[in-house]
Amino acid sequence: MTLDPNRFDDLLRRCERSAVHLETRDGYMRTDPAFIDWQGGHRLDPVARWPEWGAMLAEAISRGVVVRRARIISEPISDYVRFEYDITDGLNITAGEDVRWLPRRRATAVPLPGNDFWLFDDRLLLVNHFDGNGEPTAPELTEDQETVRLCSAAFETVWDRAVPHSEYRPA
Repeated sequence: MTLDPNRFDDLLRRCERSAVHLETRDGYMRTDPAFIDWQGGHRLDPVARWPEWGAMLAEAISRGVVVRRARIISEPISDYVRFEYDITDGLNITAGEDVRWLPRRRATAVPLPGNDFWLFDDRLLLVNHFDGNGEPTAPELTEDQETVRLCSAAFETVWDRAVPHSEYRPA
């Protein structure tokens, strides 16, 4: 079966045990209408704004998939990371994800891959590529075991050092 790296829902649907996501940038998609609304002072209801995310995760979690997200962030945090922090409870936690934050200062000794990624069942890696402005470019899928091992080890090291969302307070 050929998988389309642009179809995240298909990748998560095929996942059986775990889906982990590592984010390493201080800004993404600054043209995102939700980010623009948030910057304008509008209170966002993440559940209403992104219902498909909650439904997709609920389905995966009901099958026993554990979903974890770790974010490496600079402090003081950027406006975009503040936006992510503000919607994390309503979008990620409510949907069933476990989220942690690692201040970049505490990541110096962690060997990290050069790109953000999702890793499904410790075997299929979705590499997320972005341009210099944080806009997504063509994602890539790989099952290369050396790359998968590097990303898995990096994620677990970040996870162990990171602060759970419920305990993290942005600087």
